[in-house]
Amino acid sequence: MKSLIGAFVGAFCLAAPALAETPAAIVEDVQGKVDGIAFMDYVAPGKIIKLGPKASITLSYLRSCQRETISEGVVLVGAEQSTVQLGEVKREKVPCDTNAAKLSEREANQSAATTFRTMRSDAKGAPAKLPTLYGVAPLVQAKSGSTLVIERTDGKEPTISIPLRNDNMIGGKFYDFAKAGKSLTPGGSYLAILGAKRYAFQVDASATSSSTPIVGRLLRLE
Repeated sequence: MKSLIGAFVGAFCLAAPALAETPAAIVEDVQGKVDGIAFMDYVAPGKIIKLGPKASITLSYLRSCQRETISEGVVLVGAEQSTVQLGEVKREKVPCDTNAAKLSEREANQSAATTFRTMRSDAKGAPAKLPTLYGVAPLVQAKSGSTLVIERTDGKEPTISIPLRNDNMIGGKFYDFAKAGKSLTPGGSYLAILGAKRYAFQVDASATSSSTPIVGRLLRLE
């Protein structure tokens, strides 16, 4: 079996493209022995993951909204889904918005009023859909040591102010509203404020407090 895995890894290495800086997926769960990979790690296209006996990993792809649970074998991370040898993979398409997963520099550097106005209309002046989260408890990627402020923009709701610290963040990089027992309102529009950065987004009207895949509630502000 080891020789077969070695052969497959060699073949993957020859076929894999050069590692990209932009992540393709986020690691949503790890079970058993999986070397070099941890919960909430980003993985880029071309990354090879070897799963030990009875080990499994769950990957959520940022661009395709594909969620994969892979058991054992060898995994080659792709741009929108994985290639798996000597293992099993279960795939499901989950609700997610790729625009919510990555904040652009243009949006980040605008003032609050300009950001909200720009996001509310497209180039022709027609109403534009705000980046959407499909869970009421966002998972926010930001730097510790800063303060995250969430303001409701389409109604009255108490402003949420969160000092981001290593002791209340996952790996010092992610603040999980669900873990903190905080939530937003389904159908609401919001502004996330992080220092000089402003980011407008909305929560889907059908969002619930039930367990939601990470990729459907991820806001990458850093």
